Amino acid sequence: MRTTAHPVGSRLLGLGTYRPRRVVGNEELAAAVGHDDAWIRRRTGIVTRRYADEDETISAMATHAAADALAGAGVRPGSVDAVLVASMSDLRQSPPAAPEVAYLAGARSAAALDIDAACAGFAYGVGLADALVRAGSARYVLVVGVDRMHDIVSPEGSSAALFGDGAGAAVVGPGEHGDIGPTVWGSDGGQRHLIGHEASWLDYRDRSGQPWPTMLMSGMEVFRWAIDLVPEIGRRAIDAAGLSPCDIDAFVPHQANLRITELAAARLDLKPGTAVARDVVDVGNTSAASIPLALAALRERGQIPAGGRALLVGFGAGLAYAAQVVRTP
Repeated sequence: MRTTAHPVGSRLLGLGTYRPRRVVGNEELAAAVGHDDAWIRRRTGIVTRRYADEDETISAMATHAAADALAGAGVRPGSVDAVLVASMSDLRQSPPAAPEVAYLAGARSAAALDIDAACAGFAYGVGLADALVRAGSARYVLVVGVDRMHDIVSPEGSSAALFGDGAGAAVVGPGEHGDIGPTVWGSDGGQRHLIGHEASWLDYRDRSGQPWPTMLMSGMEVFRWAIDLVPEIGRRAIDAAGLSPCDIDAFVPHQANLRITELAAARLDLKPGTAVARDVVDVGNTSAASIPLALAALRERGQIPAGGRALLVGFGAGLAYAAQVVRTP
């Protein structure tokens, strides 16, 4: 059987983002969530987040970020072989978002599929794109993380203060030196109850006029799980790439909570001056969009140069997690 010739490795070629127009400060949410600005900042580090308007749909935000990434990579949309869209908040059950995003972005004959790995979705997507390129099944893969979290979280209660909306994308293509390290990933379905919807849609089928089920989170249990998990899989991803913590130029975990980010960074023993993504302060927890948004923000601020090594760590509902070291475009 003939095998497909394939490159030595893969790399990130371009990044793209979309941040919704509407900025929501803590004061606007205080009455509904039952906590003031000082409490929200102290417990989460979040000052503002973005809420998408009606026209800023999952597909629209994803397409904007995709176009941005393709332009940055210098890749024609028609050259894209596969489109992977990571999201946990698309309220349309079918069709999947990825084929529509591929069409709108101009990749009209590309393979397209959705990934539902919640807040780990983008890191999962990078791992899958790396495998596709290495295997020769695709030359260029567009990976998009996009979520409208305010659609699926109750507007009341402390969880409402955490989440925001947005989209981030990356183009993955061939690279001579293998600039995407091995993906370290896994899940713990035994703790799936810690983050998830309060009921299934079937439970609401005959409840006309009732509020739909929203996503709930056991905050303290998730916090304890994350501060142990993130440093562990971060170290495993660094080891898998044949590197040490002193080789890492930027730490870009899922932007769940600033306290998790700070504790995980301290436990990783990174070198002094390593850039740490703190995008959660300005845009909140955007689930699958958070890693590409945070990585792009570091680039925009000049905190990591082109070709710098960034440790990406995704984690969230499922419980699912994934990590890899990548060179920035």
